[in-house]
Amino acid sequence: MSAYQLSSLFSPTGDQPQAIEKLTEGLLRGDKSQVLLGVTGSGKTFTMANVIQNIGRPTLILSHNKTLAAQLYEEMRAFFPTNAVEYYVSYYDYYQPEAYLPTTDTYIEKDLAINEEIDKLRLRAVSSLLSGRRDVVVVSSVSCIYGMGSPVAMAENVIELRCGQNIGRNTLLRKLVQALYLRNDIELKRGCFRVKGDTVDVAIAYNEGVILRIAFWDDEIDTIEEIDAETMQRISSYDDYRLYPANLFMTTQEQTNLAIRQIQDDLTAQIEYFQKRGEDERAARIKERVEYDIEMLKELGHCSGIENYSRYFDGRQPGEKPYCLLDFFPEDYLMIIDESHVSVPQINAMYGGDKARKSNLVEYGFRLPAAFDNRPLTFDEFQKMTNQVIYVSATPADFELNEAEGVVVEQIIRPTGLLDPIISVRPSENQIDDLTEEIRLRQEKDERVLVTTLTKRMAEELTEYLLECNISTAYIHSDVATLDRVQILDDLRNGKYSVLVGVNLLREGLDLPEVSLVAILDADKEGFLRSHRSLTQTAGRAARNLNGMVIMYADTITASMRLTIDETNRRREKQLAYNELHHITPTQVKRTASSNTSFSSSLSETYIHTDASESTGKKISLYKLPQEEKAMAAEPIIESSMTTEQLKIAIKQTTDLMKEAAKKLDFIQAAQYRDQLIKLTGQLSSIESK
Repeated sequence: MSAYQLSSLFSPTGDQPQAIEKLTEGLLRGDKSQVLLGVTGSGKTFTMANVIQNIGRPTLILSHNKTLAAQLYEEMRAFFPTNAVEYYVSYYDYYQPEAYLPTTDTYIEKDLAINEEIDKLRLRAVSSLLSGRRDVVVVSSVSCIYGMGSPVAMAENVIELRCGQNIGRNTLLRKLVQALYLRNDIELKRGCFRVKGDTVDVAIAYNEGVILRIAFWDDEIDTIEEIDAETMQRISSYDDYRLYPANLFMTTQEQTNLAIRQIQDDLTAQIEYFQKRGEDERAARIKERVEYDIEMLKELGHCSGIENYSRYFDGRQPGEKPYCLLDFFPEDYLMIIDESHVSVPQINAMYGGDKARKSNLVEYGFRLPAAFDNRPLTFDEFQKMTNQVIYVSATPADFELNEAEGVVVEQIIRPTGLLDPIISVRPSENQIDDLTEEIRLRQEKDERVLVTTLTKRMAEELTEYLLECNISTAYIHSDVATLDRVQILDDLRNGKYSVLVGVNLLREGLDLPEVSLVAILDADKEGFLRSHRSLTQTAGRAARNLNGMVIMYADTITASMRLTIDETNRRREKQLAYNELHHITPTQVKRTASSNTSFSSSLSETYIHTDASESTGKKISLYKLPQEEKAMAAEPIIESSMTTEQLKIAIKQTTDLMKEAAKKLDFIQAAQYRDQLIKLTGQLSSIESK
């Protein structure tokens, strides 16, 4: 019997029941790979949840970016409220990798900011897997193929506790230190412990807000309790308890000493290598840098860039596969790769990009060759570590189809009864005039329009033209900041803009029910942007609207266009037949617009007390932001008249807002606060330096 308990107000409908049945049968039959071809809005996540419940195995859901992974995580948590649904993504709020550019002789030092909340979630995911539970779902980004600590070392540092156990308080304290918990009798923060007489309190690293209290009677454990960190009230009592390590990278003093000796040996060899080639400058550089790291390891147990020495601490041989999250899953686990046509190529590219960056660092004496072994998995290694895989996509690529040997489970009926959009092909002559007329028709109905062009310049020029025609328009392409794109999409949904012009960003992951028309300019220009998959993904943006329509402006119908049109017509016929048979009337999707408001709108409503205002009870706004409409989302403007004190207050408040947004998994909002924090800090530095 499955340990999963799916909670939902709805039952599978449309194509979902047969998709769930076929996928489940394939997994039970032992099929290595399957493909779920699910159109936009067909409820693929609900299908995944039902399959997970039927199979009853630990599952890894892999998404190609952090934001979509967060959406999946929240949806899975809602489906499985009593099971272990975890989130594992990169824990960096900001990350600038170490690099060397030989053409300009520029060394870029590593710079990063770690998100403590995501660090906790990562640790909790690993702890759930180590517990041996069978009802674990981990939603992850490509971060799951990057190196981390050994599962054996993690398991060895799990602390087993039980009432009546004769362990001794000091023995427990040593075990806590070995599990990388820090003693702090003043402030009991996450990952710390304190000792008061015969009582040891541990702030569990992977469960913030909960303290584990272990009370001793002599050398015997008397009670084990979980208490609330704020109220200090008991939550529950236990007869036995497993406490997991406070860090994903475990080591011992013996391992550290052995690693130092190996690093010294490899340093000697690398210095000789450079000297034989007459590269004395590189020899001196590697000697100075590594010897400094060795001293830091001896004195503190860590150093900057310690991950480049991970092979020594893990006991791996050169070129040997690094440990990663996949090592913590049991052999029979299930992997689901969402948007596989994007995620699979991303996984494939990770190793090559990492190696290319480190090649210069090693070649020019900044790092030892062991740095190459701190890496993501190669694609071959990744495939060897998979058990059974379900590839989920509206446009599965050839790789996925070949892996599944051409067997595809379709899910093209939407629970709402909505149909795939009608596709109309029109000549490119006078296409802008025709498009303008179509836009005005949508404006009358308060509907939105997406337009895709081939180049950035075309997007910008078309935007300017439509603005001159009094049509509120914005554009997005790769030069527009990611966070500005989010704000533009929100403004489109909220009606600030009627039209959004883009190049290749109007595809996967966009949920825009207000869009009733997608116009594709130069649809007959074959290439990546006008391939069958690109056209199908772009056309799918109109599939959530009752009046969805796609116009392809082209003088000839290419093979890609024909494939897209034929496939869309086939789906429409099946959807129409299903609706008629079951007497279903298509229903418009209604969804609240995103809450990813811009930083500017957030702070324009924020008032901060100063010393003067506290005495009078009045609130003083630090600065106001311009409200005029622009063709594209602009960076928030900070008034140069802000005083040093006001800037310091704004920096503190912005830092708090950033942390709060990250805690709520709203990473887009958190990143907006982070960017504004950088600007505020920069302005403060420039004032203080004068």
